[in-house]
Amino acid sequence: MILKAENLNNIADTGKVAAPLPSFAQLPEKVLQFGTGVLLRGLPDYFIHKANQAGIFNGRIVVVKSTDQGDTSAFEKQNNLYTLCVRGIEAGETVEENLICAAISRVLSATSQWKQILEFAANPELTVVISNTTEVGIQLVEDSIQAQPPVSFPGKLLAVLLARYQAFAGDKTKGLIILPTELIPDNGTKLKEIIVELATQQQLDTPFLHWLTESNIFCNTLVDRIVPGKPEATKLAALEEELGYHDDLLTMSEVYRLWAIEGEERVQQVLSFAPVDEGVVIAPDINIYRELKLRLLNGTHSLSCGLAFLAGLATVKQAMDQEQMAEFISQLMQDEIALAIPYPIESKNAQDFSRKVLDRFRNPHLEHYWISITMNYTSKLKMRVIPVLQRYYELFHQVPERMALGFAAYLRFMQVTEQENSKFYGHFAGNRYLINDDKAAFFYELNQQPDKVNWVPIILQNQELWGINLATLPGFSTAVHKYLNHINEIGVLNSLRKVGLTKAKNM
Repeated sequence: MILKAENLNNIADTGKVAAPLPSFAQLPEKVLQFGTGVLLRGLPDYFIHKANQAGIFNGRIVVVKSTDQGDTSAFEKQNNLYTLCVRGIEAGETVEENLICAAISRVLSATSQWKQILEFAANPELTVVISNTTEVGIQLVEDSIQAQPPVSFPGKLLAVLLARYQAFAGDKTKGLIILPTELIPDNGTKLKEIIVELATQQQLDTPFLHWLTESNIFCNTLVDRIVPGKPEATKLAALEEELGYHDDLLTMSEVYRLWAIEGEERVQQVLSFAPVDEGVVIAPDINIYRELKLRLLNGTHSLSCGLAFLAGLATVKQAMDQEQMAEFISQLMQDEIALAIPYPIESKNAQDFSRKVLDRFRNPHLEHYWISITMNYTSKLKMRVIPVLQRYYELFHQVPERMALGFAAYLRFMQVTEQENSKFYGHFAGNRYLINDDKAAFFYELNQQPDKVNWVPIILQNQELWGINLATLPGFSTAVHKYLNHINEIGVLNSLRKVGLTKAKNM
């Protein structure tokens, strides 16, 4: 049996999956979405489906497939239905949920159905635009909005907005709420700047420019949910046997979900789906959510990845199953990073977020590899960790021992011993590994020096790497050097035991 509308009654009868309400096909189209990817299906589209089920948004999504790669046949064959399988841990409890999402009404190809997309721009029911075109999508490139279609995402969006402006003769009430979910800071602000610049280049008239900037709201947003998509063949076959049907669009997702949207009263009114789930947050300032994620999740990853990898632990879940590493990660996050986030955040909020992150790290259904997290290791430390390290010294005037150990593991990981075909490699405990970092050549040259000097202060003093001289932080260089010696002499796990950084603590 295939997932499609005519089979929903039979599928619902199995009780293995939550099927959509029969009335879903009559809901009007209210959202234009650029992108067909799994993140959109697993987060914004999921929220809209959930709201429709609760009767509080009552609108479906027209999806634009912007690229020529792949096709839309799977959506067509399944009446745009897809299964979302949510797996993970929440508040210490295992969660397994299967639901059939019916938020998408149709999928249009920008290449072959651009006329239909512009026609939808004139739909009075349309209120929201969502996008996820990757970070590369929000860029100003040479484009023409008269093309069929324009080349870039901003060009396509500008053409849609112009078509809407013309269809409603500049009606100020017909502006849209625009929600880019691309993972760049201030994504809404940047998209608006590009759209305005492109409109100016296209010599569009002043009344339209005024409508563009005053009647449309470009919101900064932050999305956070791991959505791996379709599982590998064996797991997929087992899931389909359990569910009782075949689904080419089946999508796996973790439990945790966050869609933080920067906006005021009008945004809250239009995005009436928000109250359906605590994962949707509309607030005048969403920087607190960015800081929590950047420091507690990403910062912990960056300070733990080298240590866990050198300990022989391939994935985040494996690290959480190893007592010493799990305690290190928990204490690093809760006892050091959470106390020194360089943003006004209440302690309770930081600790609550930390517990959710630890649940995510323990998720047995996700395979997040530490070697992948080491990519761009140096720049990640600079952006995610250095401001926290500085703030910790300002507050406590002492060495944050776990940050120092994490830094020592970074230095050991970055000891480049080999260059081959423009790639750089390190070695530890008999294993060879790829170092994918734009500073790898610098470390390689440093490691080739005939005199093996203490390179800890050399690296910590390098303001080009860190923006500041880390060697001026009292005791930090000494602590990093000590822990680096421990790692080299007795390995990571023995180092954790020896230095006493994993004393018993409730996680």
